[in-house]
Amino acid sequence: MQIQQSMSDQAVLEVLGERIARCRINMDMAQTDLAMEAGVGINTISRVEQGYSIQLSTLIRILRALQLSRNLDILIPEQPVSPIELAKTGKETRRRASRRIEDKAAELEWLWGDDS
Repeated sequence: MQIQQSMSDQAVLEVLGERIARCRINMDMAQTDLAMEAGVGINTISRVEQGYSIQLSTLIRILRALQLSRNLDILIPEQPVSPIELAKTGKETRRRASRRIEDKAAELEWLWGDDS
């Protein structure tokens, strides 16, 4: 089932729970194994698969144990700072410091055998 914008929070939790259960089963993993791998209690795994709400940190542990944590970048992609917001704050992005022109010129003037 696709998650739709119009679905209730509870419906989304149930779909996510079903997906986590299906993924666990496809990996031939028991609830106890997933609980141990994620570092959570077996009751937590049972609850999430039934569509109950859990803490975000617990969800991250479960996703990591199911090798799904890489999908979090798709869930909330990194957003670049817009040029308008950058102008509003008056801050520029930090740049790497470069050497002064005099320092570069001094290096160019030195020659081998010119030790004096």
